[in-house]
Amino acid sequence: MTETSVSAPRWHELREQLRARGLRWTPQRRLVLDILGGTHGHVTGSEIVELCREKDPETTPSTVYRTLDVLEELGYLCHSHGAGGREEFHVLPDAEHAHLQCERCGQSWEIDAGDARGLVTSLRTGRGFRVHVGHLTITGVCADCASNATPTPSR
Repeated sequence: MTETSVSAPRWHELREQLRARGLRWTPQRRLVLDILGGTHGHVTGSEIVELCREKDPETTPSTVYRTLDVLEELGYLCHSHGAGGREEFHVLPDAEHAHLQCERCGQSWEIDAGDARGLVTSLRTGRGFRVHVGHLTITGVCADCASNATPTPSR
Protein backbone atom coordinates (compact mmCIF):
# COMPACT_ATOMS: atom_id res chain seq x y z
CA MET A 1 0.00 0.00 0.00
CA THR A 2 1.02 3.59 -0.41
CA GLU A 3 -0.15 6.67 1.42
CA THR A 4 -3.50 6.64 -0.38
CA SER A 5 -6.88 5.71 0.99
CA VAL A 6 -7.60 2.02 1.48
CA SER A 7 -10.75 0.98 -0.33
CA ALA A 8 -12.83 -1.03 2.11
CA PRO A 9 -15.46 -3.16 0.39
CA ARG A 10 -18.65 -3.96 2.25
CA TRP A 11 -18.87 -7.18 4.29
CA HIS A 12 -21.90 -8.49 2.41
CA GLU A 13 -19.82 -8.66 -0.81
CA LEU A 14 -17.26 -10.98 0.76
CA ARG A 15 -18.97 -14.30 0.08
CA GLU A 16 -18.95 -13.71 -3.68
CA GLN A 17 -15.40 -12.38 -3.59
CA LEU A 18 -14.22 -15.55 -1.88
CA ARG A 19 -16.02 -17.73 -4.42
CA ALA A 20 -14.50 -15.71 -7.27
CA ARG A 21 -11.10 -16.70 -5.87
CA GLY A 22 -12.08 -20.36 -5.74
CA LEU A 23 -12.48 -20.31 -1.96
CA ARG A 24 -15.39 -21.79 -0.06
CA TRP A 25 -17.65 -20.06 2.43
CA THR A 26 -16.94 -22.21 5.49
CA PRO A 27 -18.26 -22.04 9.06
CA GLN A 28 -14.71 -21.19 10.20
CA ARG A 29 -14.49 -18.21 7.83
CA ARG A 30 -17.93 -17.10 8.92
CA LEU A 31 -16.81 -17.25 12.57
CA VAL A 32 -13.73 -15.10 11.84
CA LEU A 33 -16.01 -12.58 10.11
CA ASP A 34 -18.42 -12.56 13.04
CA ILE A 35 -15.52 -11.80 15.38
CA LEU A 36 -14.11 -9.10 13.09
CA GLY A 37 -17.55 -7.57 12.66
CA GLY A 38 -17.61 -6.82 16.36
CA THR A 39 -14.05 -5.49 16.44
CA HIS A 40 -13.14 -1.84 16.26
CA GLY A 41 -9.65 -0.47 15.88
CA HIS A 42 -6.63 -2.72 16.21
CA VAL A 43 -6.59 -6.37 17.18
CA THR A 44 -3.84 -8.98 17.06
CA GLY A 45 -4.13 -12.30 15.26
CA SER A 46 -3.76 -14.16 18.56
CA GLU A 47 -6.62 -12.12 20.03
CA ILE A 48 -8.79 -13.08 17.05
CA VAL A 49 -7.86 -16.75 17.51
CA GLU A 50 -8.80 -16.59 21.20
CA LEU A 51 -12.12 -14.85 20.48
CA CYS A 52 -12.91 -17.52 17.88
CA ARG A 53 -11.98 -20.29 20.30
CA GLU A 54 -14.39 -18.88 22.87
CA LYS A 55 -17.19 -19.64 20.39
CA ASP A 56 -15.63 -22.72 18.78
CA PRO A 57 -12.82 -24.43 20.71
CA GLU A 58 -11.81 -26.37 17.57
CA THR A 59 -10.67 -23.18 15.77
CA THR A 60 -7.13 -23.54 14.46
CA PRO A 61 -4.71 -20.60 14.23
CA SER A 62 -3.77 -21.53 10.65
CA THR A 63 -7.39 -21.15 9.50
CA VAL A 64 -7.67 -17.77 11.20
CA TYR A 65 -4.40 -16.46 9.76
CA ARG A 66 -5.17 -17.72 6.23
CA THR A 67 -8.54 -15.99 6.43
CA LEU A 68 -6.90 -12.77 7.68
CA ASP A 69 -4.46 -12.88 4.73
CA VAL A 70 -7.32 -13.18 2.23
CA LEU A 71 -9.29 -10.43 3.95
CA GLU A 72 -6.29 -8.14 3.77
CA GLU A 73 -5.82 -8.85 0.05
CA LEU A 74 -9.48 -7.91 -0.46
CA GLY A 75 -9.19 -4.67 1.53
CA TYR A 76 -11.30 -5.62 4.55
CA LEU A 77 -8.41 -5.08 6.92
CA CYS A 78 -4.77 -4.14 6.94
CA HIS A 79 -1.97 -5.08 9.24
CA SER A 80 0.84 -3.15 10.82
CA HIS A 81 3.58 -3.94 13.28
CA GLY A 82 3.82 -2.30 16.65
CA ALA A 83 7.10 -1.16 18.15
CA GLY A 84 7.69 -4.62 19.65
CA GLY A 85 7.08 -6.26 16.26
CA ARG A 86 3.60 -7.41 17.27
CA GLU A 87 1.37 -7.77 14.21
CA GLU A 88 -1.92 -5.90 14.56
CA PHE A 89 -4.90 -5.84 12.24
CA HIS A 90 -7.07 -2.80 11.66
CA VAL A 91 -10.59 -3.77 10.62
CA LEU A 92 -12.24 -1.88 7.74
CA PRO A 93 -9.72 0.95 7.66
CA ASP A 94 -11.05 4.23 6.26
CA ALA A 95 -7.60 5.38 5.27
CA GLU A 96 -4.05 4.21 5.62
CA HIS A 97 -2.37 5.48 8.75
CA ALA A 98 0.87 5.17 10.68
CA HIS A 99 1.42 4.96 14.42
CA LEU A 100 3.31 6.74 17.16
CA GLN A 101 4.23 4.69 20.21
CA CYS A 102 5.69 5.89 23.50
CA GLU A 103 8.49 3.61 24.61
CA ARG A 104 7.98 4.59 28.27
CA CYS A 105 4.23 4.28 28.89
CA GLY A 106 3.40 2.07 25.90
CA GLN A 107 0.54 4.27 24.70
CA SER A 108 0.08 4.54 20.93
CA TRP A 109 -1.68 6.93 18.58
CA GLU A 110 -2.76 6.75 14.96
CA ILE A 111 -1.46 9.43 12.64
CA ASP A 112 -2.93 9.91 9.19
CA ALA A 113 -0.83 9.68 6.05
CA GLY A 114 -0.79 13.48 5.82
CA ASP A 115 1.04 13.73 9.15
CA ALA A 116 3.70 11.32 7.84
CA ARG A 117 3.87 12.98 4.41
CA GLY A 118 7.08 14.97 5.06
CA LEU A 119 9.05 11.88 6.04
CA VAL A 120 7.52 9.77 3.27
CA THR A 121 8.25 12.43 0.63
CA SER A 122 11.80 12.93 1.88
CA LEU A 123 12.56 9.20 1.68
CA ARG A 124 11.02 8.91 -1.78
CA THR A 125 12.84 11.98 -3.12
CA GLY A 126 16.19 11.40 -1.42
CA ARG A 127 16.43 7.64 -1.64
CA GLY A 128 13.81 6.53 -4.14
CA PHE A 129 12.20 4.57 -1.31
CA ARG A 130 8.44 4.11 -1.25
CA VAL A 131 7.14 3.82 2.31
CA HIS A 132 4.19 1.59 3.18
CA VAL A 133 2.61 4.04 5.62
CA GLY A 134 0.40 1.39 7.19
CA HIS A 135 3.52 -0.44 8.36
CA LEU A 136 5.14 2.67 9.80
CA THR A 137 5.47 2.86 13.59
CA ILE A 138 7.55 5.66 15.04
CA THR A 139 8.73 5.15 18.59
CA GLY A 140 9.79 7.84 20.98
CA VAL A 141 8.65 9.51 24.19
CA CYS A 142 5.25 11.17 24.46
CA ALA A 143 4.83 14.67 25.85
CA ASP A 144 3.49 13.43 29.21
CA CYS A 145 6.39 11.03 29.76
CA ALA A 146 8.92 13.62 28.62
CA SER A 147 7.56 16.19 31.08
CA ASN A 148 7.62 13.65 33.93
CA ALA A 149 11.13 12.43 33.15
CA THR A 150 13.72 12.63 35.88
CA PRO A 151 16.82 14.33 34.50
CA THR A 152 19.89 12.13 34.27
CA PRO A 153 22.61 13.38 36.65
CA SER A 154 25.78 14.73 35.01
CA ARG A 155 28.97 12.81 35.53
